Amino acid sequence: MTSNNGKHQLGVAEGTALFVGAVLGPGVMVLPALAAKAAGPASVVAWVVLLAFSVPVAATFAALGARHPDGGGVATFVTRAFGPRFAVPVGWWFYFAVPVGVLAGGLVGGEYVAAALGAGRGVALGIALAILGAAFGANYVGLHVSGRMQLAMVAVLAVLLLVTVIAAAPDARPANFTPFAPHGWPAIGSAATVLFFAFSGWEAASHLSGEFRDPRRHLPRATALTLVLVSVLYLSIASVTIGVLGDQAGSTSVPLSLLLEAAFGPVGRSVTAVAAVFLSFIAVNTYIAGAARLGAALGRDGGLPRALAKSDTVPRRSLTVQLVLCVIVVVVTTVLAIDLDSLMRVTSACLAAVSFAGMAAALRLLPGRSVLWFSAAAGLGFTAVVLAFCGFLVLVPVTLAVGALLATRSTSAIRPGSWADGRT
Repeated sequence: MTSNNGKHQLGVAEGTALFVGAVLGPGVMVLPALAAKAAGPASVVAWVVLLAFSVPVAATFAALGARHPDGGGVATFVTRAFGPRFAVPVGWWFYFAVPVGVLAGGLVGGEYVAAALGAGRGVALGIALAILGAAFGANYVGLHVSGRMQLAMVAVLAVLLLVTVIAAAPDARPANFTPFAPHGWPAIGSAATVLFFAFSGWEAASHLSGEFRDPRRHLPRATALTLVLVSVLYLSIASVTIGVLGDQAGSTSVPLSLLLEAAFGPVGRSVTAVAAVFLSFIAVNTYIAGAARLGAALGRDGGLPRALAKSDTVPRRSLTVQLVLCVIVVVVTTVLAIDLDSLMRVTSACLAAVSFAGMAAALRLLPGRSVLWFSAAAGLGFTAVVLAFCGFLVLVPVTLAVGALLATRSTSAIRPGSWADGRT
């Protein structure tokens, strides 16, 4: 984060809190159920694969962010590797996917509160809007305030999730893992597609690389701590969800409520409702912060209207655009009755495209044939597979890319010096 005197203030602790907020977030509350619905107990394989490949992806983004810290995130990396023309679509993929993703994140919290109250979709949407409003308010005040809030929240929620796993694990039954692949092995790919929503937070975190006091030291450490924490939490909760709930794991929208209810009785629903709201806020806040800074960088460099680049320490104009886009997404989602799974899959498709571009840029920017270079190559192959499993939804990032190129078809609209030089 940036203080009023312009100095970068994010350290390892607050950086880890922000990263965990982006990578863990509300996904831990609902994705185990969505994955189980797609692939049954075999969804655990999808979790393992995604966790394994998140290591090279996270390591690559940490290396790029440490070397080229900038609010443009992946767009900055792509500019340095391939030129500014290729960076604009990448910026658009993230910038215009965030309103869809944060609504999905807010709805996770809303679904848990609605379940605790025995209410319907209207209450869930109302809670989601309240979460979005709080996150936008925190970001208008400044990242310094929201970063401290998240540091405390992540610590409390990590403990709560670990307690949930420990308390519910004795109720797990091996029989709930059979048949292991009721929908066939290809269903693991479908599960992995929706699960990518949980692991796409590294792109959001990359936009905060310029906010660290010492990116070369603090960014890799925050990344490593985040990897350890989210790996333990995600895999343990996914396994316990299948082991305890069995077939019910794929038919509920509030799996963690059922786990806590099994461990602590009816009070479990109230506890998970509060946890879901906090987790949703953490993730929504991080994504909005990253998107606001990206919008300012895009405006600075000609990828969006230059007025977005004008700000003090907080990019409020870009933040306002994000707010307007969120309102549009809420209206469309409500009118068309789009469900949470669809919102997550659309977001995953866009962020998988961002990740693919970032890995490709890393192959040009990192030392050739080094460990980090091979990590980038592994990440590139992995995200290519995820994009293939997105199916027709890959048309979303394709359409945005075409729109970005048409909007900046004049080369004079792009100023190659800024992203390429890594200026914030």
